[in-house]
This record gives sequence, C-alpha cells and structure tokens, in this order.
Amino acid sequence: MRTTRLFGQTLRNSPPEAVVVSHDLLTRAGLIRQTGAGIYAYLHLAKRTITKIENIIRQEMEAIGGQEISMPFVSPADLWKETGRWLQIGEELGRFRDRNDHEMVMAIAQEEIVGDLIRREIHSYKQLPQLVFNFHKNWCDDPHPSLGLIRLREFRIADSYSIDVDEENLDLQYQAHFQAFINIFNRCDLPVISVQADIGRIGSTNVQEFIYQSPIGENTILTCKSCGYKADEQIARFRKEPLPFEEPKRLEKVSTPGAHSIDSLCEFLQIPRNKTAKAVFLVAQIPYETEIKEKFIFAVVRGDMDLNETKLLNALQAREIRPARDEEIRTVGAVPGFASPIGLKNVLVIVDDIIPTSANLVSGANEQDYHFLNVNYQRDYVAFHVMDITSAKEGNGCPECGSLLTAVRGIEVCRLGKLGTGLSDKLKCQYLAQDGRMRPVFMGSYRIGIERIMACIVEEHHDLKGIIWPALVAPYQIHIILLRGKENKNNAQDAENLYSDLIKSGLEVLFDDGYDSPGVKFNNADLIGCPIRITISDLASEAGGVELKLRHLEDRTIISTEYVVEYVKEILNSKKVENLN
Repeated sequence: MRTTRLFGQTLRNSPPEAVVVSHDLLTRAGLIRQTGAGIYAYLHLAKRTITKIENIIRQEMEAIGGQEISMPFVSPADLWKETGRWLQIGEELGRFRDRNDHEMVMAIAQEEIVGDLIRREIHSYKQLPQLVFNFHKNWCDDPHPSLGLIRLREFRIADSYSIDVDEENLDLQYQAHFQAFINIFNRCDLPVISVQADIGRIGSTNVQEFIYQSPIGENTILTCKSCGYKADEQIARFRKEPLPFEEPKRLEKVSTPGAHSIDSLCEFLQIPRNKTAKAVFLVAQIPYETEIKEKFIFAVVRGDMDLNETKLLNALQAREIRPARDEEIRTVGAVPGFASPIGLKNVLVIVDDIIPTSANLVSGANEQDYHFLNVNYQRDYVAFHVMDITSAKEGNGCPECGSLLTAVRGIEVCRLGKLGTGLSDKLKCQYLAQDGRMRPVFMGSYRIGIERIMACIVEEHHDLKGIIWPALVAPYQIHIILLRGKENKNNAQDAENLYSDLIKSGLEVLFDDGYDSPGVKFNNADLIGCPIRITISDLASEAGGVELKLRHLEDRTIISTEYVVEYVKEILNSKKVENLN
C-alpha cells in the first residue's frame, strides 16, 4: 500500500476528546475516526489489524473444534422475552419496532439467537458435543461511553458457544476455551490475568474474565499475593472479622442530635464503626412475569463496611437499583439519617451475613435525632435475605488464606461463563439422551472484545513517538521510506523495485512514496508503528545499501539491497527480536 493512496492521514495534534494513549495514538496515526459518542469508523490500517486479530481468534477456535457461523444483528423480542432478559436489561438494550409493528432487539449478546438455533438443530446425543462461534457487532446504549475504544456503544465481539450432554463435558470445553484465549493473548503480545467475575444477567456460573492490567481500567481487581486469589471487586469475597462475643443487651433509645452519619454517630457516642449498623435505602426494579415492579429495599451492613450493589442486584435478580429519595424513605416510616429496620412494613430487608453474629449494634430509631443501642438481629428484626452484600477492598483479608488483599486496575478483554442448563430450560433446548429421555443441553458462553484488544495492545506497546505494533497484529510488517535525493536519481526506482520484491515474497509493505521532508516521514513511520522500517536514501546508498531499523530499537543497520528480502524474513521468523512474534 502506498501512503499517497492511503485513505486517511496522520495528524500532528492530539484530538481534544482523547484522554488515554490508545485513543490519541490510533487517531493521530490515521487508524480510527470518531463519528459519534462511543461510535467509530475504522480506516484501512485499523481494519487490517482488526482482521488479523480476528484471524488469530478464528485459528484458535478452529483448533479446539469450533465451527464459524454468522448470526444476525437484529432478533425478535420474543426470544428475549422467553429468557426474561427483555425485562432484566435496562435502556442499554437497543429496542425498536419494525414497519409491521413487531418488537425487535439489536444485539447486545447472542445467547438468545444461538439458543433458538440449538433447539432447531440439536435433537440427539449423537449430535453432541458442538462448538460454534461467530464475529458480530453489538450495540449497548451506554450513557457514558469513554476512553476511546475501551468503552464503546457499538463494538465487535467474537462469541463462542459450547453445547454438551452434561456438566463434565461442559468442563472440558470450558478448559479448552480457557487455553485458547491464553493462546490468543500470547499471540497478540498482550499480558493478561484471569479473575473471578460477576455472573451477569444470564445466570452463568464459574465466570472468569481475562484482565489487562492498566491504571486507566474501569475494573478494580483484588488479588492475594500469598495464595493467588483474584476476583473482580464487584463479586470479590473477603474475610470478615467477627466482633468479640457478647450476650444481647436490653434495647435502649438514646438522643443523638445531629448524628445523621456513621462518622458523626461514632464521634458522638465514642464507639468504633464496627459497632454500628449502616442503613442503605434503595429502590429496585424487579421483573415480575411481564412487567417491572419497583420494590423498596432496606440493606443493612456493618458500619465499617460498604454495600456492594452488584451483589445485591444479583441477589434480587433486579434490572436496576437506585438510591431511595428522602420522601420515599419517610413513606415507609423511616427517617433519613436515623433509619432502622425495626418496625418497618412493606420493606424488603436484606442484611449482610456478618450482621447476625454482630451483637449489640447501634442503629437508627426511625425518629429524628435518636438511635437505638444494643440492636440484635433476630430478636429485634428479621430479614428477607441474609447474604454477603458488602464490598471487598484493599487491605481486607483474603477469603482463602487471610493475607491482605491488594487492588489493581484493569480492562476486561474476555469473558468465559458456564450457562449450564439455565438458558436451555428457558428456551427448551433439549436432546434425546441414550436412555431415551429428553434432557436439556449444557451450554457455555465465551466472548472476546476485538476493538478493546486492539486498544489494549496500543496501551501496552507504545512510546513517546507512537505505536509499536507486535508483528502478528501490525497493519503492515514493513514500512518503506523513500527519501528522494538530488544526486542519486535511482532512489525512486530502487524503492519501487524493493517494494515489488517484498510483496512478491509474501510480505506486507506500507510504502511512503510521497514528497514530504525526511522528518515528517520518520515521524509518521514512528507514529504508525510498523515493526520494520526500511529507508532508501542517498546516504544509505553511499553506505552500500538501504537502512533497516526495528521500531522498538534505536539501532540502524545498512543492508545490501540484494539481501534485504532474505534478512527481513529472517527477522520476522525469529524469536530473538523483542516484540516480533
């Protein structure tokens, strides 16, 4: 490809909206252009890298027995109503009506579609196991797209689905996918870690995410250096320190003027935070058959801990949760800042699992400027649910070994989950087993983000000058720069000949045949970041050939023209050069 014919150009200045390195460099290098919030066009160089990433995924999926199919971007809403996700997913789900007034859905995931295909195509155990995968665009109407390609509204996903007769065989395909994804990230030269993750809204189990560690990441990962425990903050567990045993004391109401927060209460009563019960009022949107109903929630956690809304959301199978307004709190008989679960009606009370073993806590009295001393679960109030609803944080004890947890930031690039028979039961995906009975198929769902991988590669591989592409995913392997000298008029023809020879040998070449100054050409080459740069100039000719430079090194080498093709192939096929796969 000649740069004079390339659709898209490099930019000198950073786009004002770019706040992360990948967004800045991909834009300035002429790979992407933003067309709307969370929506991008991918120009020629980016499309080549995306295709290479997809081909790596395709090869690894086929290596474990995958069959590539193509599923539609739009599906009937009836499928989503069958699984319940029509109500479970909020406004981020793209809904519309076609001209025949049928409700339709723009893909945010493909489980419903693949489930419908399974119940049509799979009838007998003789057809199992199966593994299908596809590449498709998703639409998630995120209200706050950000970080360039890290958080998009329209994005491309590689989805894979395993179909098995039982859980044992599902485990085998799950492990095969796990290794396949490790292979994919190794080939893309992207370091990742695997962590336990949120089950999501489809009811997956044993969910793991691959995380690229980065300070710009929106995911917080809690890790234990002693035993290797790793989990996303959304679902991470931690060792909760119990309070010393006490016999329940008499309930007592005391005046606490102005003590409307945990900190002010502790200061007023001269007690530690772990001797208080923190009240959190919420309103949850919960699907009930064909409609969404709002339910008032009173969550109780110990004062030294924080509520984890993801855990609560999953426990309630709620669509959304929002903080309750003061007038809503007063409607149920509670007082903001002085609330208590004691005596409330028509409220769903959920308490953290450390509360029942924490005796004689201080809680609100549902009266302005008053609190109760010695509140005890079971004696003074009961809950609809007792479960882990608190957030783990750095410095908490590891749930496995008790060592201190450490927090790191990261970007999710891949997700694996076992669906089991949850989706099969809803969509009636059944097969005739060997014993003559109809049984539900066991499914696994695995997905990997294409544009997000590309962005993370740039976050990992760059310097102050631009991108440093790993060879297997670079838009082009080689960038030829022609410096048009005045004395040696053969430079242009030499460059044309070398360009032709490299292409004939099967190599991928970007040829800067323009008339810009050497400084502009070198800056563009560094910005675009092809692994190998070859410069044809008077100076190189006088030294006996062409100048060869690897993008990640400062050293330059003069290579005789007749040996360039052979030398470049040796570099690309070797393991001795850092960053070149």
